[in-house]
Amino acid sequence: MSATTFLIPDMTCGHCEKTLRGALNEVLPGVSVSIDLNAHKLTVTGDAATAEEAIREACYSPERAADASRRWNEEERCATE
Repeated sequence: MSATTFLIPDMTCGHCEKTLRGALNEVLPGVSVSIDLNAHKLTVTGDAATAEEAIREACYSPERAADASRRWNEEERCATE
């Protein structure tokens, strides 16, 4: 299984971490979750779409890091033209 990293700007504390771990374990039992609160990043091994839906249903705003990186690169390219 592949790992997917989400940027979650509204994930800010230990309570957020506990809520998200619970939400993900509910829909993906035994899922591997790594959280970096300082960077607002959550990495999950499992079905990315299911994980993203669980994060949203827990009232957080995830963005896949790969999508954010592409968007930032596009914005940077446009700013230099």
